[in-house]
Amino acid sequence: MSRGTQNMEHGVSVLFVCMGNICRSPLAEAAFRQAAARHGLEVRVESAGTGNWHVGEAPDPRARAMAARHGIDLDQYRARVVTGQDFYQFTHIIAMDHANMAHLSRMRPVDGVSELSLLLDYVAHRHGTAVVDPYYGTTEDFAATWRDVSEGAEALALYLKKQAR
Repeated sequence: MSRGTQNMEHGVSVLFVCMGNICRSPLAEAAFRQAAARHGLEVRVESAGTGNWHVGEAPDPRARAMAARHGIDLDQYRARVVTGQDFYQFTHIIAMDHANMAHLSRMRPVDGVSELSLLLDYVAHRHGTAVVDPYYGTTEDFAATWRDVSEGAEALALYLKKQAR
């Protein structure tokens, strides 16, 4: 039995990925946790970054503030880097943009089992669209990112719920 087959027996698991794992992917993880709970999905959820600049750090204060506005506490989240092992541990690895998707595609082991996609691929009429990167932006940019990840998280939850039937 391959590592991938063993993983599939343990249910659905999702890893959200952006560059530094301090803005978009932790917000996506949090939004998806809420959506999964609303839809009664049991799923393992984490986030990671393709770069190592912020390993061990909490999410950006602006991301934490945006999450707090929606009743979510990100203070315990800590940035980590995506690894080759993640392609055996998660059924779905979801990139926030095309650069991260390309990075993940290059590092994916030949026998990796994770399904790769962009978060907004699950949203009608948004396939191929990147989640807004707010890092160099304003509060408005973080609000736009929250809207993107919330919409994507809801659509992903509905997709996974339908797949589970």
